Amino acid sequence: MLNVNVIIIEPAAPADLTSLLELLHQSRLPLDGFSDHLATALVARDGQAIVGSAALELYGRSALLRSVAVAESRRGRGLGHQLTQAALALARQRGASHVYLLTETAAGFFPRFGFQPIDRAHVPAAVQQSLEFTTACPSTALAMVLSIINRE
Repeated sequence: MLNVNVIIIEPAAPADLTSLLELLHQSRLPLDGFSDHLATALVARDGQAIVGSAALELYGRSALLRSVAVAESRRGRGLGHQLTQAALALARQRGASHVYLLTETAAGFFPRFGFQPIDRAHVPAAVQQSLEFTTACPSTALAMVLSIINRE
């Protein structure tokens, strides 16, 4: 008998918060402010288990991509790519024209989606006021931007 687990990416539910925070903690990603943006978070599920996440913070026509995480046992199989693509699709659906992020460890991952480094001073003020920018990520984290205008 072939047992194939299908991973489903879907919106996070309030009941997922504890599992999501544990995944972020295990992935050494900031927890600050995450629960405030649960409505725009995505989860990857394998059955009942949460094996991945990605979230957006929306600031008008700007979005901040955060909390892209994959359980260690599932890494290297394209799940981070799928979660990032799903988050970018959600940003488009929500009317964002630009998506920003901060990273300390994934500067080589995000350019494949079109993200480019940006000076923090050029990030919109609303995004700069986020907990991610002000306290959760150190000032040494690389800021990146993706224009999603006319991108499919």
